[in-house]
Amino acid sequence: MRILILGAGFAGVAVGRALERHVRAGEAVLTLVVFRVLWGFFGSTTARFAGFVASPRAAVAHLARMLRREPDRQIGHNPAGGWMVLFLLALLSVETLSGIYINNDIADEGPLTELIPAPVANAINAIHWIFWDALLAAIALHVAAIFIYATAKGQNLVTPMITGWKVLPGNVPQPRLAGPFTACALLGVSALAVALLATML
Repeated sequence: MRILILGAGFAGVAVGRALERHVRAGEAVLTLVVFRVLWGFFGSTTARFAGFVASPRAAVAHLARMLRREPDRQIGHNPAGGWMVLFLLALLSVETLSGIYINNDIADEGPLTELIPAPVANAINAIHWIFWDALLAAIALHVAAIFIYATAKGQNLVTPMITGWKVLPGNVPQPRLAGPFTACALLGVSALAVALLATML
């Protein structure tokens, strides 16, 4: 997803075919966002919102120990990381949905376009740019947190993000994994929903 986001950003400042790639990349990102939301309800144990979204107090308490070197016993996202997931999903949702609506030279006007007053349309355009800056800041914060965890706490968060594998103490129960059929079905539903939404807007 990060590659798609960066690709969309670079293509967004161009015109012509590059702008078309920007739109397609944005739709792909939105597809993955929808998939991630669905995966948060129907996916593996560690991916479900119910399993990693902690209380704000727990997140603050976790951040208070951020510089303390200690072993990683967390199966999935830690309390602070869980809130970062929600924050990034929210930013990506607003950014991609506002991007889909924005009228440009390569996209046909949808049935809702003429129903939106010009000031509202201009506000949506402004939101698209503002949330892009906020998204870049959030990504930078996320990368900085990963670096701090590696240097201060001695915890490697990158490998589990990429591979999905993590070495934990033997007394930690094995999480339940959702199968590939579930993943493919949810991805298909996500792609269909985004295609319909792009047509409608």
